[in-house]
Amino acid sequence: MCLYNLGFTQEEAARRILAEHHMRVPRRTVSHWIANFRSITAFHRLRPAAVLAFGCDMIRDRMLDHRQEYHYQVHLAKLSLLRDAVPPGVGAKIESYLLSVFEDFPHHLFRDAEVGDVASDGALQAPAPAALRSSQSRFETLPFAPIAKENLANDLAALGLLLARKNTDRHPSVQDFMLANDSSTIACELPVYLRPEELAYYKARSFFVALPEFERPITGHIDVVQLRNGLIHLLDYKPNARDIDPVNQLLVYALAFASRTRLPLLRIQCGWFDDRD
Repeated sequence: MCLYNLGFTQEEAARRILAEHHMRVPRRTVSHWIANFRSITAFHRLRPAAVLAFGCDMIRDRMLDHRQEYHYQVHLAKLSLLRDAVPPGVGAKIESYLLSVFEDFPHHLFRDAEVGDVASDGALQAPAPAALRSSQSRFETLPFAPIAKENLANDLAALGLLLARKNTDRHPSVQDFMLANDSSTIACELPVYLRPEELAYYKARSFFVALPEFERPITGHIDVVQLRNGLIHLLDYKPNARDIDPVNQLLVYALAFASRTRLPLLRIQCGWFDDRD
């Protein structure tokens, strides 16, 4: 299904499965898979236009060396076809930021300084303070009641998990499956950062966030970015989602994404999910 929705024909998908996995799958079996999961893999509505415009080059990706490796991916076809899913001007700002990661992007912000810089006189300076990761942020929030529901994200996660051979494969398997097969995921592992002066900007406008003072940007990688129903959805895949509270992390994601794209926070909705919740 992933190969088919990335632009390959059913025959090409069968040949690639044989070449890559040494499994002979008849074309009619591929056709059966596609038909059987059509209600879940909603990309079929966009596929004809996507194939016409992008062929099999729908996804642009890059491995990011940000203390550990992150596989950043952007679905170019959905990014182009979903511009009407958000208000005019919003899509252009999102696209500009997503593509900037491939160009002149401050990747150094995402790496810890292991040694100090060398001054002009040859003396070794103290290392710069490491950037704070969004997952490490802890601060007080207003009371809230989590609202749990089931939707296609759960079904897609369940199917994506079938591709994971070990626990460390769970995140990329879910991300790859959603990126290829749903109708709204436009990017995975999107790097974002929030500068101290940007947090001060929000605080100056009565948006109170009790984050501690920090000298370097807070950094993070958003698992899944979606465009749907006029909003930007920032989603985090969390196994055992009902037992986890990543609200601090998601709030930092929202502040950072809004700062990087120069979009208002009211355009952003956050959530976390697994294959059940």
